[in-house]
Amino acid sequence: MNMSVRVRGYHAHVYFDADSLEQARSLCEEAARRFPLRMGRVHQQPVGPHPDWSCQLALRAELFAQVIPWLMLNRQGLTILVHPITGNDLRDHRDYPMWMGSIRPLDLSVLSDRDDVEYEL
Repeated sequence: MNMSVRVRGYHAHVYFDADSLEQARSLCEEAARRFPLRMGRVHQQPVGPHPDWSCQLALRAELFAQVIPWLMLNRQGLTILVHPITGNDLRDHRDYPMWMGSIRPLDLSVLSDRDDVEYEL
């Protein structure tokens, strides 16, 4: 275990398609109402390394124990990728991901292996 890596927060990427768009939007909006997190845009196309349509929820590390169990219990079959924010996008998505639902193939070629990526939480 690499104890020198600092987790600054987490991203939860909720995946959906045309049939589950409203379900995903409702889930993300409800999460944003219930918790002090940041809801990103609802992308109706693949964005970045994500192979499916998605919406990102960005949360501070101290919210993990509240938000992630809530997503587990309320995702109703949606696939969700959760990864830490350590400053290295490639490792966060490749080495440290947690999946709810089916594992989807990410396009890791678009991610930086630098250790200084900053995100606003």
